[in-house]
Amino acid sequence: MATLPKTEPAVKAAEQPEVRNFISEWAVTILMLLFGTTTLLQAFVVPTGSMENTVLIGDHLIVDKLAYSPSDAFSKHVLPYEEPKRGDVIVFKYPLDISQNYVKRVIGVPGDHIHIMNKQVYVNGKAETEPYKILVNEQTSNYLNNFPQQPDIMIYPRGREMLDQYVVNGELVVPPGYYYAMGDNRDNSADSRFWGLVPRENIIGKPLIIFWSYDAPTDQISDGNIHLDHVLDMAQHFFTKTRWNRTFRLIRPYPLN
Repeated sequence: MATLPKTEPAVKAAEQPEVRNFISEWAVTILMLLFGTTTLLQAFVVPTGSMENTVLIGDHLIVDKLAYSPSDAFSKHVLPYEEPKRGDVIVFKYPLDISQNYVKRVIGVPGDHIHIMNKQVYVNGKAETEPYKILVNEQTSNYLNNFPQQPDIMIYPRGREMLDQYVVNGELVVPPGYYYAMGDNRDNSADSRFWGLVPRENIIGKPLIIFWSYDAPTDQISDGNIHLDHVLDMAQHFFTKTRWNRTFRLIRPYPLN
């Protein structure tokens, strides 16, 4: 009587493709997640108070990187991109150090004429209503309160170049490819008044939601690294310093004129 061949090697051979398929599926899933978190969405922590009370120091944001069309990209005709608008809150690469990300509000778009009189912002001759902004009476700089006057405070050379090149008849005229950005905490914000205009290509996206907010000092989170003192602080005070009322709060634009 003939002996049937052993089937164990066949079973192992059948298992190998299944293992490979399992690994391949997870590899694709991980790549998609990495693609999504780097290309579509990005987490961002707010290190300064320049946008209070819209966003606070320690707010952790999800930034939509698909919100705005890349300059001269074919995909802008296919995907639902848009251009930054007045009143949008944006995250962008800081023009003086593109390794840093800043969050500000768009006040002027290309072609806009901007000036400030007695802390009141005017765009194209119209006074803007800005219910989100915070003003400090103690801030008395004529340059900041009546922009664009000659600076009576220290500003960066890039800010002076903006004044030299784009001020016409006492107003800043925003050139093509640039945006004028300011912080909502108007008198405590290093913004376009100090370092100039935001290039279009520097804009990363718009923040959508605060997914977590933790009351941490600027020095613990300002450089984007996790410091030991910050870890220890969270271990001791996670529940008491988490701002639970800000969790999942949406960040909405405020349409300007």
